[in-house]
Amino acid sequence: MRPLDPRLLRTSRAARRYVVLTALLGGATAVLVVVQSLLLARAVAGVTMRGDAWSDVATSAGWLAVVLALRVGVVWVQERFAHRAATQTIGQLRAAVVAHAARLGRRGLGDRSVAVTELSTRGLDGLEGYLVTYLPQLLLAALLPPALLLVMLRADLLAVATIALTLPLVPLFMALVGWATRDAALRRQDSLQALGAQVLDLVAGLPTLRALGRATGQASRVRAAGDAARAATGATLRMAFLSSLVLEVLTTLSVALVAVGVGLRLVSGSLDLETALVVLLLAPEVYLPLRAVGASFHASADGVAAAEQAFAVLETPLPAAPAREPGRADGAPVRLVDVSVEQPGRGVLAPAGLSMSLAPGRIVALAGPNGCGKSTAAAVLLGLAAPTSGTAVPVAHRRVAWVPQRPLVVPGTLADNVRLATPDADDAALERAAERVGLAPVVAERGWDAPLGQGGVGVSAGQRQRVALARVLLRVEAGADVVVLDEPTAHLDAGTEAVVLATIRELAAAGCAVLVVAHRPELLAVADEVVAVRSAAVDAAAPAVPAPTRPGDDLSPTTSDDTKDGALCVS
Repeated sequence: MRPLDPRLLRTSRAARRYVVLTALLGGATAVLVVVQSLLLARAVAGVTMRGDAWSDVATSAGWLAVVLALRVGVVWVQERFAHRAATQTIGQLRAAVVAHAARLGRRGLGDRSVAVTELSTRGLDGLEGYLVTYLPQLLLAALLPPALLLVMLRADLLAVATIALTLPLVPLFMALVGWATRDAALRRQDSLQALGAQVLDLVAGLPTLRALGRATGQASRVRAAGDAARAATGATLRMAFLSSLVLEVLTTLSVALVAVGVGLRLVSGSLDLETALVVLLLAPEVYLPLRAVGASFHASADGVAAAEQAFAVLETPLPAAPAREPGRADGAPVRLVDVSVEQPGRGVLAPAGLSMSLAPGRIVALAGPNGCGKSTAAAVLLGLAAPTSGTAVPVAHRRVAWVPQRPLVVPGTLADNVRLATPDADDAALERAAERVGLAPVVAERGWDAPLGQGGVGVSAGQRQRVALARVLLRVEAGADVVVLDEPTAHLDAGTEAVVLATIRELAAAGCAVLVVAHRPELLAVADEVVAVRSAAVDAAAPAVPAPTRPGDDLSPTTSDDTKDGALCVS
């Protein structure tokens, strides 16, 4: 990320307003610094050289007090609006990252999903130091030194020449230190993300680890990741202290050179006291913004590294929108025509050359080995994924009721989770849905107010599946006429499975178009049409997709050499 990255200004309106305000305040600061130095030099020189009384310097002293008060006011305004703008900018950037990541989906993010989670939760908070301290000093460093050098040029050409020779050394050393600090900050960011991924994986798998008696065995891995993050943080802090020392020594020596030259010429009589005081008062002010930039750069290094990763996410191209046939009415059949989807980084089309359609009152089942693209085909029908080739006529979201492979459970009550997609559903609708999907025994035992935790804590896998199916029934009562079920009988016992299969038949009999992703023969048996889904290598011709079959036909794709043992399927 550059010192003032245009991408930040394009992404955040608050950042644009803040930059304009900071530039105006920087100009005001430059004027006040010059006036303060002139007033102080005139008063001191008058008292020292001419013996002025208090009455002679009272006016200058009064104006000096006003200037100092104005400088305090400028700093107060800067601090007040800096924190407000930082909060708004971070919020806008976080919202943009979350929205873009949601549009990319898991397929577009790939292995960056955990990193994006850490980035959008706490990673971007480090940007506050950049906006509150670094950016104002950066703009001040661009405005103040040129203005002060122009004023000093009329007073002492030799002092200006000395400053002009030493001033470029400050940004040079800042750049050298900044490159090293950037690498340290990136290493720290990677360590924190690795630690976050480790902890998230551990929390997600903790029930399984406890069941296997391995919960305490992960402590050493988490401790090692924490030690790596602590070491990276310590390296960044050491770099910050050392670089600050380098800049302090460099600017101190530079000001000392100016002071020595002014002192020698003052003693020789070639320079008057008032001019010498103006030069000596302005010289430290020339170097001060650059010193502040170097010092505040380290406070913002973590935020800059996080912002760089945020822009990397925002610049990831979105998948192409699914091809739609013009003039399609909402009630028209939903279909795929010769659709193939390339799996990123796999060199595989899954599905490959798939054609199918959904019609009211019919149950269509997608069958095939794990990873051959059944769930991807469902995502294309839902408009959540774009096909690499072929034509998709997806369903309008308001018409669909969908159960994914891993149904979502949010913190709240059992009733809240069933009503998740239809919050206006009444209690009678909840009872009907629970009865039809076999959730009634759970409700009778625990009640609708039973608390559920993040990821389904509080219910078993089968109960979570029934909660999701109850949502589908409420969506259908609310007007949905297309039902997409991804392995709806997974984790269910035989009795509950029979209830769910009867419910699927009822949905079709009520006029819904039903698509199921199926492995179990019992689920395939209720389908009116079974479509075999196959995968193929990208550089190979897609195998011909067989015509839709009736339940009971041989659907095993292992008869094809291209998919033997699932070698070309995506896991």
